[in-house]
Amino acid sequence: MSDTQPSEADAEQPFITHLIELRDRLIRAIISIAVVFAALMLYPGPSGLFDLFARPLISHLPHGSTMIAIGVITPFLVPLKLTLLASLMVALPAVLYQLWAFVAPGLYAHEKRLVVPLIFISTVLFYLGVAFAYFIVLGRLFTFIQDVAPKVITAAPDIESYLGFVMTLFLAFGAAFEVPVVLMLLVRFGVLTIAQLKQWRSYFIVVAFIIAAVITPPDVFSQTSLAVSMILLYEVGIVGARLLGRYAAPPDDDARPEPGGAADKADDKTP
Repeated sequence: MSDTQPSEADAEQPFITHLIELRDRLIRAIISIAVVFAALMLYPGPSGLFDLFARPLISHLPHGSTMIAIGVITPFLVPLKLTLLASLMVALPAVLYQLWAFVAPGLYAHEKRLVVPLIFISTVLFYLGVAFAYFIVLGRLFTFIQDVAPKVITAAPDIESYLGFVMTLFLAFGAAFEVPVVLMLLVRFGVLTIAQLKQWRSYFIVVAFIIAAVITPPDVFSQTSLAVSMILLYEVGIVGARLLGRYAAPPDDDARPEPGGAADKADDKTP
């Protein structure tokens, strides 16, 4: 019994250490979000940020039309909610870094070389997807809506509905732009091969247009833009999978002890 108790206590120590490390990383990630949130509260402020956020819609509303707020405290809550969501998006690199710092000690050297580029690439692609939706898709979408809407209807969108709609669009385009990362991971872990990706290129073109038709508004330009972007990113993913496979390939002696180590010395003493 005396031999069993110390071993159980020793086994609990690494688990508690990992929990403490996870807690510290979560606190640092939350602090990074809070710092960005405080900065955005100071400038441009919730109202200024919402004005920038609503600019694609406001610029396409009929002359004299404005957005409305149905709820009593909606004019206060919606800009505040937008500021919090924007803080999370801006602080995303810091959050991903904390995640990386937590799992890095348990990775091999070639796995560390795999994770760092993927985190960087996925973050950049997500930002590109959001920027594509904001600068290109939203303007075309609201132009299409104004062209097909009956002239007897006065447009006065609700700010809460607008926030939910645009954030959903941002997430959809941000996720769609992660196609290269998904392909690189599938090839890296042996689920697919580069030859298979090349063979399935024509099928993906059809899938890209179907996805674009589902997640984008009924605007031909928006659907075509997203589909073409996904097709181009598919080709980028094939090239990236080939390069990443060479860059992060596990060495043959990755799990072996270094020459002259303790294991070799033990072998030398073995008769």
